[in-house]
Amino acid sequence: MNIRYPNGRKYSKPQKETTAKKGIEYGKRGMTLEEDLNSTNDYYLRQGIAVIHKKPTPVQIVQVDYPKRSSAVIKEAYFRQPSTTDYNGVYKGYYIDFEAKETKNKTSFPLGNFHEHQINHIRGVLAQAGLAFIIIRFSHTDEIFLLEGRFLLEFWNRMLDGGRKSISKEEIEKVGYCLPIGYQPRIDYLKIIDRILQS
Repeated sequence: MNIRYPNGRKYSKPQKETTAKKGIEYGKRGMTLEEDLNSTNDYYLRQGIAVIHKKPTPVQIVQVDYPKRSSAVIKEAYFRQPSTTDYNGVYKGYYIDFEAKETKNKTSFPLGNFHEHQINHIRGVLAQAGLAFIIIRFSHTDEIFLLEGRFLLEFWNRMLDGGRKSISKEEIEKVGYCLPIGYQPRIDYLKIIDRILQS
């Protein structure tokens, strides 16, 4: 039987979970943050709400093997340049730019997950009146938060001034926005962007 979800994706029967001793990983029980966001962005695009895509990572391919004519295997490749953030696009005439991160930490989000060039990129987007933010998933509790770029910069500067090297979950709950997981879209972060635009 050929079953499809409302978004057109084909249904596949979930595999039965077994114990870790039999070599099955439990990390794939749910969708990853990236998969959820890609699904959300596909929904936004289909509904004519926004055009937001994951940025491709620029890669320089050095060596390719062709074991047979119908297939090629990349054996060696390098990143051409440091990546900036994960996603960008446009919504209601506003430029959108954000990074998505997951952490296994239960009580804080390590700032070491960011590179300086990413912080500089977010700073540059904000300087041009763009909307820059991060979406964080605490994988242990499956909680997702949106944190505006201006707050990320404050926490980053605090670290540079000798302060803590992470953002506590309490701080994220205080200045960020909780994003519930839904059906369509999976993570409706534009609902929060509407609130930010109105404030």
